[in-house]
Amino acid sequence: MQYKLLDSTYGYEGFFKLEVHRLQHELFAGGWSPPIIRECLERGHAVAVLPYDPLRDEVVLIEQFRIGALHAPSGPWLLEVVAGIIQPGEAKLDVARRETQEEIGCELLDCVPICDYLVSPGGTSENIALYCGWVDASQAAGIYGLAEEHEDIRAQVLPRKEALQLLHSGRIVSATPLIALQWLETHYQELRTRWKQHTQ
Repeated sequence: MQYKLLDSTYGYEGFFKLEVHRLQHELFAGGWSPPIIRECLERGHAVAVLPYDPLRDEVVLIEQFRIGALHAPSGPWLLEVVAGIIQPGEAKLDVARRETQEEIGCELLDCVPICDYLVSPGGTSENIALYCGWVDASQAAGIYGLAEEHEDIRAQVLPRKEALQLLHSGRIVSATPLIALQWLETHYQELRTRWKQHTQ
């Protein structure tokens, strides 16, 4: 299947950019679509990390205000995992290390990839590289974030089973922690085996 990009302009340029594309694409039934207009939010790509302590069997979640959840039934303060935008020329694991330090005050001791996924491809190009990271959760609780970025982040340390209860009760509503915790639920034994070998 192919597409033709006829022209592109910016509808808005700020912290994010809104691109307006005029295009045609091949149809499943054959032939081509008429010229259509599609808008795409360009906000860069990101790395996210679910911090997990295999020795204490604890998860670190962060809570912060999110404008996209302003009118959500549960309110705009969401339970999430560590995450940050990839800067030009920056490696994904460097982002993971930086953001883990900035958002929960912990060193990332090891990292296991979970998946890469498109956040909402109907309207944004953003891709998230998601990892599970080994941390010492005893160092994590507190309030973090960069003042110059107006971040107000509270780190919470929870037993793994309690974090999974939050998942299953519907308390966690953001896609990234949903995916990460579902992955942890089925992989935590392998993680503990892998990371226990590092401590011997």
